[in-house]
Amino acid sequence: MAMAAALTLAAVAADSAPAQGSKVSSAPELARQIDALKPGQWVWAPAIAPRGPVMIYVDLSKQIALVYRNGIRIGASTISSGKQGHETPTGVFTILQKDAHHRSSTYNNAPMPFQQRLTWDGVALHAGGLPGYPESHGCVHLPYEFARALFSITDLGITVIVQGSAADHVRTSDNSLLAPLDARGRPVAAVPLTGEEYRWTPQAAPQGPLTIIVSKLDQRIVVLRGGVEIGRSVARIEDDDPGSHVINLVMRDGKPHWVYVGLPGHGAEDGQEVDEAILNRVRMPRRFYELVRGALKPGATILVTNSRVGAKPLERLTIMDAVVPQP
Repeated sequence: MAMAAALTLAAVAADSAPAQGSKVSSAPELARQIDALKPGQWVWAPAIAPRGPVMIYVDLSKQIALVYRNGIRIGASTISSGKQGHETPTGVFTILQKDAHHRSSTYNNAPMPFQQRLTWDGVALHAGGLPGYPESHGCVHLPYEFARALFSITDLGITVIVQGSAADHVRTSDNSLLAPLDARGRPVAAVPLTGEEYRWTPQAAPQGPLTIIVSKLDQRIVVLRGGVEIGRSVARIEDDDPGSHVINLVMRDGKPHWVYVGLPGHGAEDGQEVDEAILNRVRMPRRFYELVRGALKPGATILVTNSRVGAKPLERLTIMDAVVPQP
């Protein structure tokens, strides 16, 4: 029931253009806007993945910071990293200390709002100047409001990965919605389906919050648990709307129901139940549907999006035993 109603969102998605530089951004399409961000701009959509482990990925070559929760990108921001002679170190770090009102003990008591320390010798994420090029003394400068929002969702010990070279500036991005690296900084290569209708490996992550991504662009369904992919399937999703929607599985009157999350631009939907009348817009392999349905628990999230999830271009597989989900 839950899986069925959730997937119907593809049919009712309304167009919404993500704003840049504010919390008004809607949807993971923000990831596809990265190359258009100007210095000081950012996009933030935390409702896309409301629970799960947080990881921050800083790309020095592109001067961009990306934020993932439960393996899904929820934010992106321009940055300013260390200038020549004070280069920001690369590597895999953890947040060692947080201080919303920190001041530098090295540089004339300079304010470093929403500081999140990466090294004990002075490298941190914090709000700071964003001239469009590396200008810091080694820290990663973020827009003030983005730094505040990021500070509110992180915990000590989460992973921060810093890669690239500020001297080698690049203006292209990987538009996949999924995290490119795991918590240890190792690449997470998307493994496309090759001749098979679906893949199901729940043992890869036995516990954690469940998020189901329905990619209209790739015609794929991807299941993440605790930020790790545990399932992937072909699908037929008959909807050409560019917008995104999110729904959660909640309990009402002792029964599970799928209800909309009021993303910016879709606030009127908040709390409304998904209409089952449009279920025929989505088809998937019967066995995959049964496996996913068996894994669902209250609190699970489904995201319907046009963002890519790592399918091969133009790869379309026939679904031999297609099923329209039923509530």
